[in-house]
Amino acid sequence: GGVDNASTTEDYTLYWETIPSSLLPVALWLEADRMRNLDISERSFNTEREVVKEERRMRFENPPYGTVVETLYRLAFTVHPYAHTPIGSMEDLDHASLSDIQAFYDTYYVPENATLVITGDFEPAEARALVEKYFAPIARGTASGERSIPPEPIQTAKRRLQITRNVALPAYIAGYHMPADGTPDAYPLRVAARILSEGESSRIQRRLVYEKRMALQAESDGNFTEHPNLFFVFAVLNAGFTPAQVEAELIDELNRFKTEPVPEDELSRAKTQILRDFVVSRESVQSLGEELGYAAVVLKDPGLLDAELDRFLRVTPQDIQRVARKYFVPENSSVVEVYPSQSGITGAK
Repeated sequence: GGVDNASTTEDYTLYWETIPSSLLPVALWLEADRMRNLDISERSFNTEREVVKEERRMRFENPPYGTVVETLYRLAFTVHPYAHTPIGSMEDLDHASLSDIQAFYDTYYVPENATLVITGDFEPAEARALVEKYFAPIARGTASGERSIPPEPIQTAKRRLQITRNVALPAYIAGYHMPADGTPDAYPLRVAARILSEGESSRIQRRLVYEKRMALQAESDGNFTEHPNLFFVFAVLNAGFTPAQVEAELIDELNRFKTEPVPEDELSRAKTQILRDFVVSRESVQSLGEELGYAAVVLKDPGLLDAELDRFLRVTPQDIQRVARKYFVPENSSVVEVYPSQSGITGAK
């Protein structure tokens, strides 16, 4: 017995199996079969398209603020593919053809474009022989290994969009362009995100939700990926407050990083949270394999599986000040204000 699943991010598609070690040959055979013998027929294509459409409805279109983040990404990115969510739009799904799927499969589902990770109880020499047995017969693809992905131009002015949605309360989201994961500035930015909104005692939770009661929900995070992405702050407002009021509070918190070094107790708490997650992500062979694959594919260095923790622990208050001054500036931001449809806001889309 065993379990298996798959997922897709902006940067890669992941397939995994957790199985008894005696079934490693079966898992490798299944993955090799998937790589070259996938059933790409009109019937399977139409069936899976409807599955993805339903997933999009559940994850994006039915939740009250489900499309807000993708609206922000379309505003913030003008040329980079991150403007599009991995799941795509309904229009994308409707317009996709069987020939599109076949061409994508033939281009990218090839050995030289795959990273294979095996963790757990196995003999390396035997595993290598099995990998050769099942994958060596698969022909190489014809596409170049280098992808032509246009870099996003440096943003020089703040962007703002007002939208209406079928929601009960207004919301506010802002995204600040930031560097790719694994770069030196990514580590203090990750720590800053923890300080801002990890736990009920975090800065924007305490300020907006508990003290001023301006927001029902407030959070921040960075979408750390292979290419530069966004650091965002998000809040669902309580009745009687406006996005402009919440924006002023959030900007004030971001500016605190620039002017006030983070106290040692807050910095230590954030690093402890990161250390906890580091340990938890290595408790199972599945999560360990996913972390190793991420280090190899996105960070371009499998050795960072272990070495990366030290980069977090070395972050100083001055590092956080430096990245805040560099990235948390108005001209680097894109803002989406969300209003209830019945609010009568003019000019909103």
